[in-house]
Amino acid sequence: MTTTPEALMVRAKALKLYGLLDHWDEVAAADWVAPLITWEEDARARRGLERRLGNAHLGRFKPLADFDWQWPTQCDRAAIDDLMGLHFLTETANVVLVGPNGVGKSMIARNIAHQALLAGHTVLFTSAGQMLNELAGADGDHALRHRLTVYARPRLLVIDEVGYLSYSNRHADLLFEIVSRRYEAKSTLITTNRPFAEWGEVFPNAACVVSLVDRLVHHAEIITIHGESYRLKEAKARAEQRQNTRTATNRVSPRITKTSGEHP
Repeated sequence: MTTTPEALMVRAKALKLYGLLDHWDEVAAADWVAPLITWEEDARARRGLERRLGNAHLGRFKPLADFDWQWPTQCDRAAIDDLMGLHFLTETANVVLVGPNGVGKSMIARNIAHQALLAGHTVLFTSAGQMLNELAGADGDHALRHRLTVYARPRLLVIDEVGYLSYSNRHADLLFEIVSRRYEAKSTLITTNRPFAEWGEVFPNAACVVSLVDRLVHHAEIITIHGESYRLKEAKARAEQRQNTRTATNRVSPRITKTSGEHP
């Protein structure tokens, strides 16, 4: 990193180290100035990342490096790798991951969100049910406006599991409000187990569904993943491993037999 006095002054101004700047002519050439500014930058970057991680509510997730790319019958790895590069955030584009339960949509979404956090962006991860029920249950217009702002503000909003439950017209209107506020301004990533043609079943009789989908998919990257449930695969593998362990244990355990003089 450049450590000329001019560059150091720019960095000190960015950090708002006004006390140091007031005495800049006296200390600019001192050996301790560059390390001091670097320490402060590193500390603020660390605190900022910790704060963003806490606010994002990502929860625990498996890193993308552990994803079994051979398991899905259809999964565009190149497209997902491109999403990890975060170019869609620069373009304020949306992302929609479509596929059945258990194929890794949420895992991929969390990895993209984590990458955005590491790059310095604000992120919020929520399930569709949690977000819509919270908004629908807001006590009064002021509380609702505040919660809408919370969901509209992050650079990346991840809405997980759209389509797993059915919602009322009120919920549909609230989701449309969120998507509209973020439209062409912030990126939204949605995971869903339903193709858009079936969203009318997710929001029965809601008049805004067509407009909601239209705004969501405009400037959107839509990735479809097909395959059987990976979680079910792992559960079967664990069950098989336990069975093999029990079988091996039974083979090596000595058989206990009673003699005629023994009591039960």
